[in-house]
Amino acid sequence: MAELAIALNGINKSFGPVHANRDINLDVPRGSIHGIIGENGAGKSTLMSILYGFYQADSGEISVNGKRVSIKTPNDAIAAGIGMVHQHFMLVENFTVLENIILGAEGEPLLNKSISKARSELARLEREYGLEVDPDALIEELPVGLQQRVEILKALYRGADILILDEPTGVLTPAEADHLFRILGQLKEQGKTVILITHKLREIMAITDNVSVMRQGTMVATRRTRDTTVEELAELMVGRRVLLRVQKGESTPGDVKLSVRNLTVKDSRNVTMVDNVSFDIRAGEIVGIAGVAGNGQSELIEAIAGTRRAVSGTVTLDGKPIDVTGTVDPGELRDRGLAHVPEDRHHVGLVLAFEERENSILGYHDKPRFLNGPFLDLAVIEEDAKAKIEAYDIRPGNPHLKTANFSGGNQQKIVLAREMEQDPGVLIVGQPTRGVDVGAIEFIHKRLIAMRDAGKAVLVISVELDEIRSLSDRILVMFAGRIVGERGPEATEGELGLLMAGVEQQEAAQ
Repeated sequence: MAELAIALNGINKSFGPVHANRDINLDVPRGSIHGIIGENGAGKSTLMSILYGFYQADSGEISVNGKRVSIKTPNDAIAAGIGMVHQHFMLVENFTVLENIILGAEGEPLLNKSISKARSELARLEREYGLEVDPDALIEELPVGLQQRVEILKALYRGADILILDEPTGVLTPAEADHLFRILGQLKEQGKTVILITHKLREIMAITDNVSVMRQGTMVATRRTRDTTVEELAELMVGRRVLLRVQKGESTPGDVKLSVRNLTVKDSRNVTMVDNVSFDIRAGEIVGIAGVAGNGQSELIEAIAGTRRAVSGTVTLDGKPIDVTGTVDPGELRDRGLAHVPEDRHHVGLVLAFEERENSILGYHDKPRFLNGPFLDLAVIEEDAKAKIEAYDIRPGNPHLKTANFSGGNQQKIVLAREMEQDPGVLIVGQPTRGVDVGAIEFIHKRLIAMRDAGKAVLVISVELDEIRSLSDRILVMFAGRIVGERGPEATEGELGLLMAGVEQQEAAQ
């Protein structure tokens, strides 16, 4: 027992009729990186929320470093040496890094004294763990990767020896994820224990010492990482064999459905993010846009979908213009057969306080089939929601549940079901499988291929290079706001990586 950082025995937790954790046993060796994987809704985050004091188990025991503890609040967890970095960061955006780190742990009646003490401690932590960040920078001005460092520093500042990370790479670029793994390696070398919740099996294989698999609220297996395979873990997660690579036939492109010409878009700081971009998408093909996050992909799809105004250029849908430089209405584009799955499901794709059935028609709620005279037809809306829940395997299958109570992957499926089931002629999808488990990834990819095969034009943007290569019939690469190359799906990761870094463009300019 003394060699274990964490020991959970017989943990049970129910939310009404839903048994989220069922007789869970988990041992995490001290000084290790331990992965926990499972489908969306398998109970991973609930289990870690119990360990961190957000929830209390209905029954069971928790031991930390060989001692049984009672964890009823996050303060109890912090006192036991446990820190947690959440998938959606718990930071005050208009505070500085230093202010966020000491928030709730000031320790002194005079704030100036606390800040001075914290500044020197922060400098030590930065040096020791390679977590450099400007202590006086505002959180809202930092990229996501640096905001995550602040969350890790917060936990270390409070004395955490055990660090829980919930889907830590879901919002990171590949380069930022690699840097995070180096940081986790340094934490392990310093004797810290890391529990990593992730859907990404390649990350499990790359960074963990041991991995535990959850399915439908139970712990079904624990393996030494070096003794298992991606295929075995995927099968344990889902309970069946999973296709880890998209199976699709050759595309048969038809007429041009969406045409973009000389499109230029600026952000809120008046910085040009999309610079004179042109391309076409035809019926019956998937076009993927690859690129490191921040190179204009987000602004590009927002301009096409009508949620951001372009500076110049033209976009035509089925040969008819879209007023991208004027007052284009996303609702009008939906009526014309263009559906959009936004990258940020929380702020753009969903209203989290709404029930699942309300979100399942959001943006389409004025369609005649959902109305009874001037009023919404709640019976029809509920039946429609139930059909989508069944077709897309959304869990829990409760259309009255608040959307905030669904896991991230199931929230994604709510958005995808809403947009795909409208039978659009053009579908634009930003980060289709962000925060989604391996079984749901297979399902979503099959749906996208089915739409292509039904003659739809599909535009996909993803920071997951494997996903772009696997799904796309043509790959466009963006760098610094421009399309710098077009390749087929046979392009290697190295070839696309060079284009994403702008290497060929720079060489051509010399």
